[in-house]
Amino acid sequence: MTAGTRDDDGTVRVEQLTVVPTRARGARTRSATDEQFSAFVAEHGDDLLRTAWLLCGDAHRAEELTQQALVRTYAAWHRAQDPLAYARRVLANLRVDTWRRRRREVLTAPEDLPEHARSDVHARTEDRDQLARALALLSPRQRRIVVLRHMIGMPEAEVAAELGVSVGTVKSTASRGLATLRAALATHQEEAR
Repeated sequence: MTAGTRDDDGTVRVEQLTVVPTRARGARTRSATDEQFSAFVAEHGDDLLRTAWLLCGDAHRAEELTQQALVRTYAAWHRAQDPLAYARRVLANLRVDTWRRRRREVLTAPEDLPEHARSDVHARTEDRDQLARALALLSPRQRRIVVLRHMIGMPEAEVAAELGVSVGTVKSTASRGLATLRAALATHQEEAR
């Protein structure tokens, strides 16, 4: 590309300019980011989906939450120091946002969930169903803390930091939530006998 300038005395000076397209440089960076993000999703996608399912108790909503969390994680890929922690935080925030939007969470009462026939082949599904029913009995805060602390295995300090509460709140809420889960599971076992 050439450009011309006019001096004070009226002469025209022509200069050769080299234009370097910024897309080429951005494409290489985007390609590297895409590869890193793809590896991240391949490694942690199932864990994030399981976390989302434990947070909301519905497979379809869990898939939507996971997808939205991955989109936001990708957008903040270079800012996130720990992408997995960032994605988990986004999952928890998105779940809270759905509660705020709807003003209250609509859960199916454990009594209204369909009963499945008992079979050893379906034991894992029954355990998962039993867990979902028990988690539905917890308050949203208890569910988030129990899932992050005991299902994911995060330390109390990380759960507190991620949810913006104190470590004492995490401990007491987890204790009350686990007591509720134990009572619900004990009742279910007694009914199964």
